[in-house]
Parts: sequence; structure tokens; C-alpha cells
Amino acid sequence: MADLICPRSPRETMCGWMHLPRYIDKIRLQLAGKLHPDYQPNLGKGFDEKWLKAAGLAHERFMEVVGGTITDGQVADWVLKNVKKSDADKRAHAESMLNYPRPDNAEMQARLGMRKEQAGLAHRDDIRTFVDFIDADEKRI
Repeated sequence: MADLICPRSPRETMCGWMHLPRYIDKIRLQLAGKLHPDYQPNLGKGFDEKWLKAAGLAHERFMEVVGGTITDGQVADWVLKNVKKSDADKRAHAESMLNYPRPDNAEMQARLGMRKEQAGLAHRDDIRTFVDFIDADEKRI
């Protein structure tokens, strides 16, 4: 897939929010018509939706915000002005991402196993969460 442009890692942060830079990348790629088809069904869903819920925003509104800016700094300024959440809220969001799925969530553990197998990563015991999987699948770890 030579035309695949990977967004930043879900581990990256902006304004104290984990995943925000990745979500911005996905929106910018979508608006430019360059978001790879593999990413399109989950735009605004999954971890994007998890961030939106934690921030108290709607996907359509945040698409407008990102679309009306040129730089990450402009998006950061908007987030700092309009998303009033505590550091504890941001930490809780990061923890929920870094620990998903939890070991006792059999359904999502099975889904992670299936995704690893499909990606040729079933042998990677170090991939224990979807954040790990994303970084491995996009060749960061």
C-alpha cells in the first residue's frame, strides 16, 4: 500500500489529550481526500469517539474546527479555549485507551487476537492492547 499515509501514533498527545494528534491527522487526510479506505469506516468512531466523549464534542463539530484551521497550533488553541476538562479527566481518558481491552474483556480480547492474526502479528506477545496493535500495524514498534 504505497499510497497509505499513517496518522500519528495514538500515544501522541496535544493539550494533554492522548490520541488528539492522530484524530486531527485523520480528519485532515479525510478533508483532503487522502484518508486511506482502511481508516474511513472508523473515522469518528472507536478511539476517535472515545476522545470525543471525553472532550464533550461531536464528530461533525470537530471536523468543522479542524477544517477551519491550517496548523495544529490553531486546533490546540481552540481545544484549550473550548474543552474545559481537568488533568484527571485527561489522565482517565489516556488510561482507558492504554488499557483497552482489559484482560477480563473476553470479547474484545478475541477481537484483538483476530486483528493481530489478520495483520500477521499473532506471534507478537508484546501487543496487548489496541494502542499497541495500531503502533505495530503502522510499523512504529
